[in-house]
Amino acid sequence: MASLRYSRVDGRRQSNYCSTVAVVMVLAFGLFAVWIFMSSSIVPADVQDPLYQDNHDSNNNDVKHQVMVNSPGQQFEDSSGDLPENIEKTVEKQLEGMPKGEKKGSEGNSVEKIGSESSAEETVTNSQSGNNPIDRIGDEKMDIGNNGDDNEVKNEELEQTTGENSVIKEEDGSNSPTPNIEKVKRNSDQKSEQAISGTMEHEKKIQDADDFLLKADQSEILKETTTQNGAWSTQAVESQNEKKSQENSVSADEVAYPWKICNTTAGPDYIPCLDNWQVVRRLPDMSHFQHRERHCPGEGPTCLVPHPKGYRKPVPWPKSRDKIWFYNVPHTKLADVKGHQNWVKVTGEYLTFPGGGTQFIHGASGYINLIEQGLPAIAWGKRSRVILDVGCGVASFGGYLYDKDVLAMSFAPKDEHEAQVQFALERGIPAILSVMGSHRLPFPGGVFDIVHCARCRVPWHVEGGRLLLELNRVLRPGGYFIWSATPVYRKNAEDSGIWKEMSKLMKAMCWDLLAIVKDKTNSVATAIYRKPTSNECYQERPKEDPPFCKESDDQNAAWNVPLESCLHKIPVDASERGSHWPEQWPKRLEKPPYWLKSKTGVYGKAAPEDFTADYEHWKNVVSQSYLKGIGISWSTVRNVMDMRAVYGGFAAALVDLKLWVMNVVPVDSPDTLPIIYERGLFGLYHDWCESFNTYPRSYDLLHADHLFSVLRKRCKLMVVMAEVDRILRPEGKLIVRDDVGTIAEIESMAKSLQWEMKLIYSQDKEGLLCVQKSMWRPEAVETIPSAII
Repeated sequence: MASLRYSRVDGRRQSNYCSTVAVVMVLAFGLFAVWIFMSSSIVPADVQDPLYQDNHDSNNNDVKHQVMVNSPGQQFEDSSGDLPENIEKTVEKQLEGMPKGEKKGSEGNSVEKIGSESSAEETVTNSQSGNNPIDRIGDEKMDIGNNGDDNEVKNEELEQTTGENSVIKEEDGSNSPTPNIEKVKRNSDQKSEQAISGTMEHEKKIQDADDFLLKADQSEILKETTTQNGAWSTQAVESQNEKKSQENSVSADEVAYPWKICNTTAGPDYIPCLDNWQVVRRLPDMSHFQHRERHCPGEGPTCLVPHPKGYRKPVPWPKSRDKIWFYNVPHTKLADVKGHQNWVKVTGEYLTFPGGGTQFIHGASGYINLIEQGLPAIAWGKRSRVILDVGCGVASFGGYLYDKDVLAMSFAPKDEHEAQVQFALERGIPAILSVMGSHRLPFPGGVFDIVHCARCRVPWHVEGGRLLLELNRVLRPGGYFIWSATPVYRKNAEDSGIWKEMSKLMKAMCWDLLAIVKDKTNSVATAIYRKPTSNECYQERPKEDPPFCKESDDQNAAWNVPLESCLHKIPVDASERGSHWPEQWPKRLEKPPYWLKSKTGVYGKAAPEDFTADYEHWKNVVSQSYLKGIGISWSTVRNVMDMRAVYGGFAAALVDLKLWVMNVVPVDSPDTLPIIYERGLFGLYHDWCESFNTYPRSYDLLHADHLFSVLRKRCKLMVVMAEVDRILRPEGKLIVRDDVGTIAEIESMAKSLQWEMKLIYSQDKEGLLCVQKSMWRPEAVETIPSAII
């Protein structure tokens, strides 16, 4: 009973106590709610929390962002200078903890105007985002990191200046989670003074940068649309100056591009101009390897080449010289056929390259050293800088010459030696797909210091030496021909017969045999010949066989020009190109060629002044902009292409980095390619309305300076962008400098390809765009009938 009684008494007491507590809690909760309401409403007008503002804006498109920068960062101007030192340090400090931006949809994006036309008071509403693709960073919004109180203070300060001062996105940054609004509110009062102080300091540095920008002088050579052909010949029949400029394109968000996947027999290795089987099947004659030459479709494809299954980010240089991922180039035929010659082997997930070749199975390094020992005058990397490697295999020869400051333009056809050039490019070694067939190689005359052929299986002696005469065309007077082949050292009937015919041909061409270098390690031998430096020998021949080329035959004309079995005379005038050997490397890189003195440059000045101004311009752009402020990790860049090279200044400015640049001179541009070779660089001619002779996923970076605005007059830019996508590796970068209308169109296509916007900027109707290719591929498929066997 007592127990029951106590139970009833305790129960009554508990009920009264709970009622009291409930009332107190209700009152407390009400007071707390009022306090929350009041505290959230009383936010200092002069301290706008950036994260709160961003979250609020995402739900209210009427809220506007104030822009506090008068002009864009100097690193994106075409002037000789760049950000002052204190601003560069500020940017570097910001990058240390900067998280990656979150991609947002086309609606409700925050647009941060950084173009020169914007004023300090200019505002842009969220609802307007996407309508003007120029003068802004692409779809990027920086998050505040949630890494403790100290980091929050730094990140809040960074967020207030990111839109105004920093246009760099760190590639290796991590995505930090965004703190919730309540947490920002709790910290806002306690950190207001620190945030204000940090903001004032950043604003001062930004103003310093603006003051610097206003004083910067515009370079006279930057508007490259003003280039002049003048006395300069072009590879194309019709000059680009005869074309009328088009109007600016529509904005970036108004066009939908119907991208599809290419369905072809070649699959991930599709090359439009070399896989045109409709044309190849109808060729009446293939005796001169016409089936390995270019046969481009009437209009280039706009579909996207699929990636190989299991594709990975390529092995970086220099490790890539020795091994690459198997699934990036999943071909084993060459390893099966040439494995015993140490070309390539399959090793687990890798394809490995021991450095051998048919003629140097024990390694390219020893072979290279032996050649120089046999003829010291070769002087690798000094006198001999640019060479042509014919029938290169997997290009180990060129890969190991890189250690000696030698650039090798390696080439081989797309033939039964499966993917040899693709292996070379994946390794980070320069190479192109080409064949010595019925047309000239895409190089000017007299530009290579050395031509090399190691068991390249080319019948040099047949048809009056027509193919060897093509090498004579591209070889510099006084240059060397290194022939490493069985006729040099084998004594059987076939090889002895070839050696006899070659000796006769070489004598008729006035090539002197300087040395035969015997390689005891590999049990082979190499013959080294030298092209004459005068016409005396030619004039003393008992008969003109091979004959001289016609006076009207320009040895620099190379684009779609049929081969001729003739000799071009050696230049004798001291002012002509080819009458003297260039300066030794590296002096030849910076010094204007002697034969430019009498010419007018492509920008209107005297050619030597033009050359020097162009070089200084690109040195400043590269050092002050591309290496610092464009969001590219250059340690990951190896294969680079300048799609419109002019004097090769861009490549020259990158010469100290561990990369190589393929300089392309478009066929309708002034023919400046001989200048590029003269300064110790290399390149070729090309028409960008057609496919380039390379495998997909060949290059880490493409650079296009005022190219696309010219191309859009002759072909569809969607075709060109499909080719750019084909050439670029996933995560590869495209840098475009052009007029704002063209930049808008390129940006639109890049977004439709789901590429990442690294940077976009414009000033005075000129723009700069940097985008990064993604792994994205559409689901729709387009069958290319011409590419189906």
